[in-house]
Amino acid sequence: MRTGLEGKTALVTGASRGIGKAIAQELAAEGANVVLASRKQEALDEVAAEIRAACPEVGVLAKAAHVAREEQAQACVEAAVAEFGGIDVLVNNAGTNPYFGPLVDIDEARATKIVEINQFSIVRWTQLAWKASMAERGGSVINIASVGGLSTEIGIGYYNVTKAAVIHLTRQFAMELAPQVRVNAIAPGVVRTHLARALWENNEEAISKYMPLGRIGEPADIAHAAVFLAGDTAAWMTGETLVIDGGSRVRASIS
Repeated sequence: MRTGLEGKTALVTGASRGIGKAIAQELAAEGANVVLASRKQEALDEVAAEIRAACPEVGVLAKAAHVAREEQAQACVEAAVAEFGGIDVLVNNAGTNPYFGPLVDIDEARATKIVEINQFSIVRWTQLAWKASMAERGGSVINIASVGGLSTEIGIGYYNVTKAAVIHLTRQFAMELAPQVRVNAIAPGVVRTHLARALWENNEEAISKYMPLGRIGEPADIAHAAVFLAGDTAAWMTGETLVIDGGSRVRASIS
């Protein structure tokens, strides 16, 4: 599969670990320069060193930025353009979930934080990438949603509300930014990440038995899909959400 990503530049938020790190690694393996964004510079530097060792032919820029801080987001996008001349791929991956419980008990402070990071940061970073580069040179935006945005679930309902918003933001941006920019989303199921640890750490065996494909997801499972969406092989695809969940959403139809 020829992705056409060689020499392109990809900016990945939440790139210091988990799905974001895996996506950055896979994009670099396809020949793309990568800009790594996350809150902690030290963690980003470690990922950058790993990518440089594995893919010495690509450029790597590690730039600490909190996705909910406008000035830091602006500085990161400007640094990417200064270093590589523009941004071809934006991966809005950063997410958080500081609350577990019913909607009737969530407080405004934590609800606001979830919205700022999971939902509005996608608007902010897409705006910045569009105005800085993509409006002229085109590109691809990939938003990391969740299968939770397609259903209801006990405990993480407000997180899922914001992920449902991500899915609709993807469709709205796809309409508004066409034809220059394609915008798609990925909706992962349970993946072995730090953010999702509470969902799998103490019951991985039981969850794996429930999955038609017999295991929980790995960050690389999502990264492979991101490479597809970023590259030329998805050139006629926009406004869509790829569900990658090990088959969990079809489990009820299997005897």
